[in-house]
Amino acid sequence: MNFARYYHTASILANGLVLVTGGYNGSTYLSSAELYNPSTGTWTITGNMSIARKEPILSILANGLVLVTGGYNGITYLNSAELYNSSTGTWTITGSMNFARYFHTASTLANGLVLVAGGAISSGVYLNSAELYNPSIGTWTTTTNMSVARGHQTASILENGSVLVASGCNPAYLNSAEVY
Repeated sequence: MNFARYYHTASILANGLVLVTGGYNGSTYLSSAELYNPSTGTWTITGNMSIARKEPILSILANGLVLVTGGYNGITYLNSAELYNSSTGTWTITGSMNFARYFHTASTLANGLVLVAGGAISSGVYLNSAELYNPSIGTWTTTTNMSVARGHQTASILENGSVLVASGCNPAYLNSAEVY
């Protein structure tokens, strides 16, 4: 990698490259992004996000763009979101979430919407809220809350299209799960 980082996020793009972005290097919150080419084993710098983000979440959209949501920039917890275009290597700002959050999950649904659930807004303050991003119009709408506030959870898309949200903490460790 070109930059040391942790608390970053990564996703495999449709072209097979791996996008790694954001994070923290021990002294600086990062907006930088890099692409890993598994065929050549090389890293290439790509466009920076407009905002530094520690612990953001990436989602691959049906149109091939990549949505990054939330995180923390060293000053505030973020409700902002950006889109990465792998063809141009650039980021553009899109609609902001209704709630700032990090430690959340984001799942691209079969209908193309992205479900963002849970997370935290500060140390020890966890969310049960969920919202949907519509990439066609770049906006967010709230949806049914989870029954339990949770962060650091997992979200798995099931065969029937439902999303299983499991475990996490609030700050107690959770063994519960729920389905959206």
